[in-house]
Amino acid sequence: MINKIDKNADRKIRHARVRKKVKGTAEKPRFNVYRSNKNIYVQVIDDVKGATFASASTLDREIAEKVKNLNKAGAARIVGAEAAKRALAKGVTDVVFDRGGYIYTGRVENVAEGAREAGLKF
Repeated sequence: MINKIDKNADRKIRHARVRKKVKGTAEKPRFNVYRSNKNIYVQVIDDVKGATFASASTLDREIAEKVKNLNKAGAARIVGAEAAKRALAKGVTDVVFDRGGYIYTGRVENVAEGAREAGLKF
């Protein structure tokens, strides 16, 4: 019998290992990325208070209209830029990037590039 590898379980282990070191504060919150097969989600989180400053995803109505005819990588860049705009509106300029246990390539990289283009510093 073939044992199938649970990639998400491996990702959760990597994410837990990174989260031991990456903490978000009020001055430098955590820019968290989660991706599913269809959508991508971003949150800017202060771990000390347990508060979310800003969030964005491909499911938000205004973003969904923008990404309707784009591929997933293009949609990820727009989500990153929109999350950065919302964070900047709340006064957040510097963040710690939390890739969520994912490899820094593809959609995760596009989210980061979109946020940088919008003016957020990692």
